[in-house]
Amino acid sequence: MIKVGIIGGTGYTGVELLRLLVVHPGVELSLITSRSEAGRRVSELFPSLRGFVELEFSSPDDAALKACDLVFAATPNGVAMHYARGLLDAGVRFIDLAADFRIKDRITWEHWYGMEHSCPELLDQAVYGLPEMNRRQILDAQLIANPGCYPTAIQLGFLPVLVQDAVDPATLIADAKSGASGAGRGAAVANLFCEVGDSMKAYGVAGHRHQPEVCQGLDQVATEKVGLTFVPHLAPMIRGIHATLYSRVKPQGMGQDFQALFEKYYQGEPFVDVLPAGSHPETRSVRGSNTCRIAVHQPEGGDTLVVLSVIDNLVKGAAGQAVQNMNIMYGLDETTGLHLPPLLP
Repeated sequence: MIKVGIIGGTGYTGVELLRLLVVHPGVELSLITSRSEAGRRVSELFPSLRGFVELEFSSPDDAALKACDLVFAATPNGVAMHYARGLLDAGVRFIDLAADFRIKDRITWEHWYGMEHSCPELLDQAVYGLPEMNRRQILDAQLIANPGCYPTAIQLGFLPVLVQDAVDPATLIADAKSGASGAGRGAAVANLFCEVGDSMKAYGVAGHRHQPEVCQGLDQVATEKVGLTFVPHLAPMIRGIHATLYSRVKPQGMGQDFQALFEKYYQGEPFVDVLPAGSHPETRSVRGSNTCRIAVHQPEGGDTLVVLSVIDNLVKGAAGQAVQNMNIMYGLDETTGLHLPPLLP
């Protein structure tokens, strides 16, 4: 059994992580920390976990965390980095669900996240936890930077055509929509039901901190430097990411069967589902699951490729992907604890 601890289990990502871990046959849940909720039963804050989690939230305790085999950090950005060095030195494997280790360049990270990085020496050591890209490195990793939700949907949609050099990397456009849970559980007027319902809006158009994360990943596989226009939107739903991805097909790519390309590229991937030609995936088709569904279109056979990519931002975009990474790290079947059908309606 893998003895697991969680730093910060009171947000939407934290409760989703708990939902998945409590039914995982290879996990012993040891402690869940929260400074604000210490001493309160987890099931009192999250009644959905009544009968599944008997633990109380506890104050962060270095000794207790260092007694774990693996620790997840489901904390706001800028928190996990203060625990990382101590845990790694104690031989504990660490998966950060926030952004502290996603971007390799310290200056870039500090620019987008507005704070000084406390352990920049670990940035190179961290493995970016997108299994479809870095599975081999994840296996031996001590420190995992779990990808963001937008970056997961966007990179999975662009990877096959960039690896095959079939599109111009300088022409990438990602028009993506997210449910309100992506903003976290903290109280904010902009996230109130009356503010979000019956409306949709773009945000971060001038620049969004997930953009350098996406470009960093895609630059690893593209033949030329990636140029990405990324526009995120807040949609009137609780869960889900829908990314509509555009790229310009290179002359040598014209006439290529892109449906077959995607099907071949993701053949055998347990959590990427390439839909039949002509499909239009819905966010509700992945709700509560660790699956990314993809559809490929080439309107009127022209030189613009359109890829539709949908995920649940709290599962494949966060907690589910973290559990998938844990499974890989410990040599378990990758689908352990994650082979769940989506929720409908």
